Amino acid sequence: MKKIKFLMIAMMAIVAAACFTACSDDDDNISNMERYQQEVDKAVQKGKKHNKAILLVMFGSTWQQAYDAFDLTKSEYEKNFPDYDVFMSFSSIICINRARAAENTASRDFYEPSYWLQAMGKVQYSEIIVQSMQVIPGEEYGNVLNAVKKFANNATADIDDKYLSQVKIRIGTPLMAMPEDVNKLAVVLNKQFRPYAEKGAMLFMGHGNPDKYDTYKANVRYTQLEEALKAFHPNYFVGTVDMMDNFKVQVHDRMVEAGLNSGNVYCAPLMSIAGDHAHNDMAGDDDAWDNGFEVNDEGEVEDTSWKMYFSHLGYTIDKQSYTDTGNGLVKGLLEYPEVRALYMAHTKNAVEDEDLYHSMYPEE
Repeated sequence: MKKIKFLMIAMMAIVAAACFTACSDDDDNISNMERYQQEVDKAVQKGKKHNKAILLVMFGSTWQQAYDAFDLTKSEYEKNFPDYDVFMSFSSIICINRARAAENTASRDFYEPSYWLQAMGKVQYSEIIVQSMQVIPGEEYGNVLNAVKKFANNATADIDDKYLSQVKIRIGTPLMAMPEDVNKLAVVLNKQFRPYAEKGAMLFMGHGNPDKYDTYKANVRYTQLEEALKAFHPNYFVGTVDMMDNFKVQVHDRMVEAGLNSGNVYCAPLMSIAGDHAHNDMAGDDDAWDNGFEVNDEGEVEDTSWKMYFSHLGYTIDKQSYTDTGNGLVKGLLEYPEVRALYMAHTKNAVEDEDLYHSMYPEE
């Protein structure tokens, strides 16, 4: 599964690069990047109703269910932050291009954070809050911070320096940015999933950073979350698709150590939305079983979903935990109101990062 997906991602990246470096239109002689910025400029100009703005930054998806969760989140932000204009962004160019190409749904435009920030700077919002919708403060959160820093330091030289020296830029951190955030999320998850933990092994599948890209050492949040959940019930386990030593194989090892050699297994995605990973890596039908599983050099079984892996190991996979929406769909974290409330609390407590300005406005 991972090899195939990696090749697909690489191919999509090439397509995305071509999209943004294509020749200019003969009629108006502007580049695609300039045209892209103009589209975002128009969106911000049309949406500007207040003097303050919130930019919600998602990684992205091409699933309609994910779009519904994004739209619901944006709507709740508008309701809870009535003095702010709320905009939504994708950080993944691949997802942006696939969404525009209407791969799985009607065509939608989700622009990169840097373009939204440029457009916000042009209309000179007095305050901009950039809220990371990531689960851990990992690699994707680092990309969000980089976009903010480039804007704050006028990387394109298109924004008035005087304005940038005065605008308030605040950053809302990811869901599990700090250890105390882990405990708050554990309370919410236990409230939702405790009935399943009482009947068998309740497994959460997060994304995780690959070991060599464990930005900010954020992977520790998954380990901390499992510990916090076990304080409520010993049958909780938290694994990932990308964190070294915490794949489904290692989750099973911990289950066996806890005496859970058989019985019911319940799964739920520990991701903001239910997209490819949730529907395929967790609940899909990919299966590499051949009278046994082959573990790769990283300690993972490839090309096999969590559902099929634990089924072959003799567990009973109960889909109720991840299809409790009433329509058979896997639910992402943003589909739970208590989780959306945690994100909004981070936005209310968003902080100004003085380091954003140091390279442009050094202390005298």
